[in-house]
Amino acid sequence: MKVLVLAAGWSTRIRAVAGDLPKPLLAVAGRPILDHTLRWLAASDVRDVWINLHYEGEQIRRFVGTGARHGLRVRYSEEDPILGTAGAVKKLEREWTQTFLVVYGDNLVRFTLAPLLERHRQSGAFVTVALFDPARHPFTGIAGSRVVMVDGLIQRFTEGAPECEGGLVNAGVYAVEPAIGRFIPDGQFCDFGRDVFPRLLAEGAPLGGHVIDGYCLGLDAPGPLARGLELIRSGEVRIE
Repeated sequence: MKVLVLAAGWSTRIRAVAGDLPKPLLAVAGRPILDHTLRWLAASDVRDVWINLHYEGEQIRRFVGTGARHGLRVRYSEEDPILGTAGAVKKLEREWTQTFLVVYGDNLVRFTLAPLLERHRQSGAFVTVALFDPARHPFTGIAGSRVVMVDGLIQRFTEGAPECEGGLVNAGVYAVEPAIGRFIPDGQFCDFGRDVFPRLLAEGAPLGGHVIDGYCLGLDAPGPLARGLELIRSGEVRIE
């Protein structure tokens, strides 16, 4: 199992808090978000990780290194210009010879990966999106992608939907098949939520969904970051 951790974003919305620190290196509960993510992946028996880099990528490279201290083999994909969440996958297309994971590097997320992968295999989907339910999962109130799902398959995916819209929310972890590459243009900026998922639905290609058993805290702006830290301080979210 290979994993691509997305860490190339511009960190624009969090700049007032983070300065020149890239979002994945923001400290939460005493450790950078990326450190929590890599520990989670290693504990889930992942060993092979790619991290894409653009804004302040050298800081991320210095912090993670080879990945050995996390029990991982980490390699890097430098992007100039930045390619987006799906464009990053396309750039590494030769690496994806079997089901792989995409993980957003600015979320603090924990859940059991095995049920996501099992749901993905059963559905026959090109991508299965990890989802959380704001009605029962702690969350930070960001305007995330909202999903309508029937029998494990996503029927509607609305990117950047307001909190009041309701529905399940994209948790920023995907199980992906190598064949997804044919839905992503080569060498261009391309986003899963804005470009790839709508195309899959428009063409009738299966797009799966799986409701997680843990939590996902989006921490990419000052308000959500403050709410996430309060959830941790109050004990509502426990950091393993």
